[in-house]
Amino acid sequence: MVLVKHPLGYSSPVTIERLKMTTIDVTAATADATISGNEIVLLDFWASWCGPCRQFAPVYEAAAEAHPDLVFGSVNTETETALAAAAQVSSIPTLMVFKNGTLVFNQAGALPAQALEQVIARVRALDLGEAAVQEAAR
Repeated sequence: MVLVKHPLGYSSPVTIERLKMTTIDVTAATADATISGNEIVLLDFWASWCGPCRQFAPVYEAAAEAHPDLVFGSVNTETETALAAAAQVSSIPTLMVFKNGTLVFNQAGALPAQALEQVIARVRALDLGEAAVQEAAR
């Protein structure tokens, strides 16, 4: 058991196994490769001074542990201002979810755990080909 200090300021005891399933820091230099190189990528845009970001952080970490097959990335908007601007993030926390490189979910605000699980389930079930056909029919 080790004590880990999260970037948002809270500490928690974790096992070595848990350390293998945490979020990754995503930067302007790594964002494109992260998004295009993985089937499903969740990106949490946050800042250390943001109360709702601190509230959402443990929910996001728990989801990352529960879904080790997905990529959970964190974007610090204080240090990655260009990336946040390119993503048109105007409020934090903002959660973006990509499937096969396509943005399929984008919402500002701290999601409760159940809502985050629903987003993950819907993204897993989403057929991008079928979604494109339906969009073209409109």
